[in-house]
Amino acid sequence: MVQLISNMLGLVFREQWALQNLFDGIVDLITGGGARGIVATFMMIIQMFNMLATGAAVDAWGPELDLTGYELVFEDEFEGDSLDMDVWATRSEGPGRGGIGSLEQVSVSDGALKITGEYREDGPYGAGWYCGAISLREWYTRGYFEIKMICAPSPAFWSAFWLQGAGSYNPETSKGGIGAVEIDICESFYGVEGKEDAYTPAMHLSGLNGSTENKIFSRNLGSFNGNNIYSEYNTYGMMWTEEEYIFYVNGVETVRTDFGDGICENPEEVIVSLENPHASKLENVSKDEVVDMYVDYVRIYQLAE
Repeated sequence: MVQLISNMLGLVFREQWALQNLFDGIVDLITGGGARGIVATFMMIIQMFNMLATGAAVDAWGPELDLTGYELVFEDEFEGDSLDMDVWATRSEGPGRGGIGSLEQVSVSDGALKITGEYREDGPYGAGWYCGAISLREWYTRGYFEIKMICAPSPAFWSAFWLQGAGSYNPETSKGGIGAVEIDICESFYGVEGKEDAYTPAMHLSGLNGSTENKIFSRNLGSFNGNNIYSEYNTYGMMWTEEEYIFYVNGVETVRTDFGDGICENPEEVIVSLENPHASKLENVSKDEVVDMYVDYVRIYQLAE
């Protein structure tokens, strides 16, 4: 029924997801409220209806994260006064989009990683809007990936935690996501109406359904509320299994997907970044603005052998 309605209305994935939750919630209400209870289920139905009508963000309604059988294989709590460059590498160094990436924008103090976005007249690549990005030197295949961070409260930049394989945008190497895929575990876009406390997970790949076009295929997985994400720490995670990708906020499932021609089989780069938007979006931003994102930790778990 849901698929039929979705096809008739031309709904995209996030709308189909909300419609399925809406129908499931109505069934739960009829049968006594389901596992969440009547009040919570009723609130969920209202949110899903609002999402379908306006595109507004919704809360996480899924099961809690269960790491039974998994072991911690990587952790950085950013102690000390500098980034461990044996573990991390700079990424997107130099001009790009409407700004400039530089490792100078990355610092560690008081038990946190900080990435600063600002306009600099005297930056290492000349005058411009500066931000920063780092990535782990070791790449990982499957497991649970989690960051605890405060997102940058500015329309001029957005915070991101993501994975990317080699050749994600090349159809010959991406192979519809089997060979490589970009998995945006968390992207935050400050000041968007209806999504003031929300973040967005998404996926991007090439070569979908055997396509040889130089084209990127994307899936926006929806917008999900956190807890004051621009002023407080929240956790954002993604479980990458052999069957699907499952996304979490603060240990509660938001959405899951198997987007692509198959689940990625190869190692992916793990990236933490403060991203710079296109130049057109910086025109009305004061050059006096300085914004920071903070990361308390990055953790990776994999199935114990």
